[in-house]
Amino acid sequence: MARLRLGLAGRLFAAQILVVFAGGVTLALIAAAAGPAIFRDHLRQVSGNVDAETRQHVEQAYASASAVSLTVALAAALVAALAVSAYLARRVARPIGQLAAAATEVTEGRYGARVTVSGLGREFETVAGAFNAMAVRLAEVESTRRRLLADLGHEMRTPLATIEAYVDAAEDGIAVEGEETWAVLRTETGRLRRLAEDIVAVSRAEEHQLELQPRRVDVADLVDAAVAAARPRYAAKGVALREHFRAPAGDVDADAERIGQALANLLDNALRHTPPAGQVTVDVGRYLGEVRVVVADTGEGIPAEHLPHVFERFYRADTARDRDRGGSGIGLAIVRAIVAEHGGRVTAASDGPGAGATFTVTLPHVDTRMPPG
Repeated sequence: MARLRLGLAGRLFAAQILVVFAGGVTLALIAAAAGPAIFRDHLRQVSGNVDAETRQHVEQAYASASAVSLTVALAAALVAALAVSAYLARRVARPIGQLAAAATEVTEGRYGARVTVSGLGREFETVAGAFNAMAVRLAEVESTRRRLLADLGHEMRTPLATIEAYVDAAEDGIAVEGEETWAVLRTETGRLRRLAEDIVAVSRAEEHQLELQPRRVDVADLVDAAVAAARPRYAAKGVALREHFRAPAGDVDADAERIGQALANLLDNALRHTPPAGQVTVDVGRYLGEVRVVVADTGEGIPAEHLPHVFERFYRADTARDRDRGGSGIGLAIVRAIVAEHGGRVTAASDGPGAGATFTVTLPHVDTRMPPG
């Protein structure tokens, strides 16, 4: 026969019954053992020596009165204890049951479940708060995962469709040879390769698996290299690219290749959203022991509601953009992850559509008087 499985309320109630039963038995045993001897002693002190018949009658009367009063008292105590135990059991079990039900909902993928604070004490309030925060975080992760998968499918659809069209044409006997055809195929396969590389890069960065090789380097050298590499692309689009150094910016302890990648992503992002005849300025300076690299453009700008999300993977302020115009949506996420791995931070600011955007990278400054680590 299956064992009876009690819930938390049943177990608490049963535990209270056992406590009451143990207390009642203990009380009865002590009263039966000590009561008559104490009564005889008091009787002898009050009345002196009495005959056996009288003493027996008095002791019987005491025993009878004690038994009745003890039985009534125990019964009343039991009823009161059971009532209080039932209330406390329900009081404690209800929020625990709500927590268990909410945990079950979260396990089944319904992340809107929440636990209300029930006044059981600071410990349960801490558990409830932690559970609610966990549910919120899981909901955000699930939303990001769905958006990531949807955007990833969208990113892959265009190049795959182009390649598939050329393959179908070749299978149907239509000539697809020629330099233009191979250029298209190279472009589309390159797009898929860059997308795969971006996904791997941001995943490794956000999981703190980047193999950094930090060394002391002048931040001006890093910025010069990134700007020099980007100038041909800027010139081809007709966007001006300028540098401005506020005195010696100083050294940073960084992996030059990774920081160069982050700066290149910021410059590419600025170029992508700045129209021809626009301007992008890279401002480098040192402020209160920190080195700042500011990339400011005169481009499209970012609406205020999108600013908190620009560093999320696959996020675009304009979902209608294709990859050529809006990028993969991974570049800024890579920037944030790389800068964070170096103990720095990156922020975005904009006065709104048409007002341009400013991205600021802040890294810890290394005192040149200290020996390299």
